[in-house]
Formats: sequence, structure tokens, C-alpha cells
Amino acid sequence: MSEMTEMEVLNKVASYCSTAEHCRSEVVEKMQRWGVPYEVVERVADKLEQEKFIDEERFCRAFVNDKYRFAKWGKVKIGQALLLKKIPQSVYWPFLNEIDKEEYIGILRKLLAAKKKSVRAENEFELTNKLVRFALSRGFEMKDIRLCMDVPEENEIAE
Repeated sequence: MSEMTEMEVLNKVASYCSTAEHCRSEVVEKMQRWGVPYEVVERVADKLEQEKFIDEERFCRAFVNDKYRFAKWGKVKIGQALLLKKIPQSVYWPFLNEIDKEEYIGILRKLLAAKKKSVRAENEFELTNKLVRFALSRGFEMKDIRLCMDVPEENEIAE
């Protein structure tokens, strides 16, 4: 990309931020890919935060909502994705806790019911294991998986 003035970078990134929620790390990464000098990247990102084009809390609320409602991710996977975007746990944790428990469990139940139809298993034990692994891979916690399935606690398994 040819040399852009700081104002052109600011306008272009502000336009990018006005189409969808983005966090600071996404915006910084985008400017770095364009070859914008580090000092300019920092100044532009600071200005965008001051003018509320970038708002980490607003971003977290939207991200958490989209990922659990539409992508059907569990809280663990959502949290890991936000950490990868350099968002501190203290910022995103309150939004994960705002998730409606009944709706969340309902999503997990539907996911497991749909997956159960396609899973091939020799017996009930193998089926349960495959469903648990599937739910864990989607970022759901064991305590929530247990609520949706008849899975014994680790300490209840025959010793």
C-alpha cells in the first residue's frame, strides 16, 4: 500500500470500525499489515478509543453474544478467543457471566441432540464419551455438559 498520511489512516480505520465492532488488537494488526509506522498505529488507535470507535467492553458484549448464540460456542472457547485478541479477563468475564443460564444450557442440549444423530458408537459408554469430547471441543464446561447428559462425576466412576 502506498504511503498514507496519518489522517488518511485514521479515516480509513474509523470507517472500518464503523461497519462492525472491532477490538484494539484487530485494528492495530490491520494497520500493521498496511505498513503503517508503529508510532502512527499507536496514535491512531488511541484516538479511535477516545472517540469511541473502539470500545473493548462494547466489543466483548457483541463478541460473547454472537459466539454463543450464532456460532454455538461455550464460555471456555469464547474466553480463549478473547484472550487471543489481547482482551484481559477482567474486561470480558462480566459479559460471560451475563449469559442467560437457561438459554446457554438449551443451546448445549440442542447441539448434543443434533450430534447424537450423527455419531457412530458401539455402545452407550462410547457414545457418551464422543458427545462429551464434542461438547468440550465447543468450549462447554464439564459441569454444564453433565447437566445435559447423564454423565457421572469423575469420583462416581467405578474405582
